[in-house]
Amino acid sequence: MSESTLSTSARPAPFTVGPRARRLVILVGLALIWESYARWLGNSLLLPSFLETLVALWENLRNGELPERVRASLGILLTGYGIGIGLAAIITALAALSRWGESLLGLLTAMFNPLPAIALLPVALLWFGVGASSLVFVIVHSVLWPLALACHAGFRAVPPTLRMAGRNIGLTGPSYVVGLLIPAALPSILSGLRLGWAFAWRTLIAAEMVFGASAREGGLGWFIFVNRSQLETANVFAGLLTVILIGLAVESLVFATLNRLTVQRWGQEA
Repeated sequence: MSESTLSTSARPAPFTVGPRARRLVILVGLALIWESYARWLGNSLLLPSFLETLVALWENLRNGELPERVRASLGILLTGYGIGIGLAAIITALAALSRWGESLLGLLTAMFNPLPAIALLPVALLWFGVGASSLVFVIVHSVLWPLALACHAGFRAVPPTLRMAGRNIGLTGPSYVVGLLIPAALPSILSGLRLGWAFAWRTLIAAEMVFGASAREGGLGWFIFVNRSQLETANVFAGLLTVILIGLAVESLVFATLNRLTVQRWGQEA
């Protein structure tokens, strides 16, 4: 064995940083930038420091207000999100099975997808009054159309040979959608679920601020609205940080786990 071969084999493996460590480093860096800029600005009314925000977050967790607001928001959010997923599944299944269904999906998404969910707040107030039903209505609208488009795009991307193989083994109707199209289009479906989740959060916070102002109740959006009115900026940022932390937790514990157990395990990741 030559000397060059020995030196190459003895060379240590390059140091690599895993994705979780990279994300942690980035988060710590963003927190340091926030803290440094807030201290340089020196105005807690405009921008509280990261440490001041953490103190406000801890105080509101300890007195029970934030957990109660989070519980109220998540209850409404999950209800609207679940209904939106169910409706999107029905519409995209119809579109996959018939030309009439495909035309229906194309027409509905062209009509309603460009319409901001927040623009439906006056209609929701007229139809359902002030309360959870109105919030669920606008959340369903924000989730349904982007998820339906993502699912339909994934279904259309399934190779014709795979479709033909499914037909040849007797898959028709719902079994064709569940047994072939959904597994094959899973990466697109997961992307649509992520997008729908983000849209649902945005809509919920905005809607709660409006409905909360009318009903003197609500979740995280109402918490942010009240503290903004009282110039409690640290509490406002604590509410925003809570939304961010919930989003990170859902992405890490739910969507990443689903992606690992399905898309990565089945070799569908690009």
